[in-house]
This record gives sequence, C-alpha cells and structure tokens, in this order.
Amino acid sequence: MPVKLTEVARLAGVSLATASRVLNGSSRNPAADITERVRVAAEELGYVANAQAQALARSTTGLVGLVVHDIADPYFSAIAHGVQEVALKSRRQVLLAGTDFGGGDGATDGSTHSATHSAELAAVNAFISYRTDAIILATSRFLEEDPLLSRNLERYIKNGGRVVTLGATSIPHAKVISIGNFEGARDLVAALVDRGLVRFAILSGPHDRNTARSRVSGFHQALTERELTPLAVVEGEFSSRGGFNATLECLDTLEIVAAGTSLDSPLCILAANDVMALGAMTALRSRGLRIPEDVQVAGFDDIPTLRDHFPGLSTYRLPLEEIGRLAATLALEAETQTGSTVTGTVVLRESAGTTASSANGA
Repeated sequence: MPVKLTEVARLAGVSLATASRVLNGSSRNPAADITERVRVAAEELGYVANAQAQALARSTTGLVGLVVHDIADPYFSAIAHGVQEVALKSRRQVLLAGTDFGGGDGATDGSTHSATHSAELAAVNAFISYRTDAIILATSRFLEEDPLLSRNLERYIKNGGRVVTLGATSIPHAKVISIGNFEGARDLVAALVDRGLVRFAILSGPHDRNTARSRVSGFHQALTERELTPLAVVEGEFSSRGGFNATLECLDTLEIVAAGTSLDSPLCILAANDVMALGAMTALRSRGLRIPEDVQVAGFDDIPTLRDHFPGLSTYRLPLEEIGRLAATLALEAETQTGSTVTGTVVLRESAGTTASSANGA
C-alpha cells in the first residue's frame, strides 16, 4: 500500500496541513527545522508526493505538453531536445505525444490527414486534462485548423494555459514562432542557380501543410525571378519513404532511367525537407544514378543526422534546438510576448556539386 501523508505527518510530529505544505509545493514554507523533519520522515517511509495535490497547492502542475509528428524524425527530436533543455532548467517536465499514424508510406490521402488531426486533438485533450501549464504544437500547421482543436485550445488559454505553435495558425491567442520557410527556400534556390544550376524538379511535401506550401512557394518565386520553370513538381509525404516514391515518379515523368540520360545540364531535385531529400538520394541510387554527377539534390532543415550521410546534403539550416528552446521559453514565460521569428542559412555540400571544404557554413 502507498504511504499516506498522514503517516509522514505523524512520524514528523507535525499537522497534516504542515506536512502537505512541505511536500506538495505550497509557497507557505514552515520553519527550516520543521521542513527538514518532514522530509526526513518522508524519505524514511518512502512517501511519494501526490502530483494532483502538488498542482492544487502550487496552482501549477509543472508539466509542458509537446506535440510532434514523428519523434523518430531528427527534425522533431532536435526541437524536442531544445524544449526539454529549457523545461528542465525551469524545473518542468515534458509530456510528449506523436501524431504519426503510419503516413510514412508516402500516402497523402484524406484518411491519413484525418488520422493526424484526430491524433493531435487526442494529445491536446489529454494535456488539457492533465492540466499542463503550456502546450507546444511542433507539428506543421494545417491549411485549415481543426475547429474543435481551436475551440478547445482557446478555452484552455482563457483558463490560464499557454499555447505555442511553430508557424502561423488560426488558433486564437496562441503564441507563434514564425519560421523563415519561404525566405529560406528562395535563398537556397538563389545559391544553387548562382553555382550554375538551371534545371530543377520539386518534391513538394503534403500541400495541406503550411510548412510545405511556404517552402514550395519560395522555390517557385526564386525560379520565376530567374526566368526558370521546374521540370516537375511531385507531392509526397514528409518522410524518407515519401521522398523515395516521389523521386521515382519524378524520374519516370522526366524519362531519366540511367546514368548519363539527364539533359544538357544536371537536374537538381529540391526536396521540401531533409528526410525527403535522403529518400530521394536512395531512390536515385536504386536507379543507378550518381549524385551529384547525374542528379543533384538539396533539402531543407539541416537535421543533425546529415553528418552520417555521403555525399553531404546541400540544405537550408534551421537552428532546430534553438527553435525548441525558444518555444519552451515562450510557453513558460508569463509576459505578454506573442511570438518570435527564426531564420537560417544556406549550406552547400557535395550533393549539389560542392566540396565540403567550400560549403557555406558546413
């Protein structure tokens, strides 16, 4: 049987209320000698504090809810690391929930999106029921937010909770971290064109995700400004498998079937994120194509695991852990700051015909 607080109070020779103030986090602290007696008694008996009682005493649970798509994705794990770093320094604990329902097979149909909506809503409702102090939505926001999710979070915020999203959202009163997706994609294409590339294909990611649409819009604008048009635009899931399948479709569309069959100048595949780009590189090798001699590849994010891949992937580097730290800071601070903006930098590596030693910021 769990040890009761009354047993601790009896052993320490104090009232139940005093023992509760010591062990359940009340701001009213008894004298130091009394506090020490209570803690010694609790340790001797093996008492574990009741989290709900602590929450009532403090008017806070010390919990932060974090929603990601797929924790196995290095993009989300890097952000989660940054969130946890700040949370632990603030003596908070992070509750983690994922929304990945098997979309990694490259599917972009409505059933997959509906499952993701449902998973996110379930995670948010669970965090609200646990009375978390804040909720961070690290998943890319949808073109249209789930109305029920928006209503629940609006009510949660009115009741004192804080919500932070990565990217623009219609959730009322949420704090927003704006990511330079459009600008980054535009700058990446500009850097590649400056190195002589003129033929591009785009792996767009799911169209209903704001992140994918912003990055693809940046690709398109940079190409249009240089009077270039993508040879193909193929939608795929934000995953390695999605990038693999989309690349095979792209190669078939362009009738690139073997090494040496690319056109007058190398084709460069622009993937809407790094994991798609890595899937694209696998697909190219499966067709006997060399990187970068036959086809070049660029991604977006600069996920930490890129150091383990060869050739090195050209990409747009976002400070992922810093984004996580910033999200946690916004979620935990009581001030009225409503958001922040994060940008990155272009990194050119071997996948786009650049040696590592001359890559920007590699």
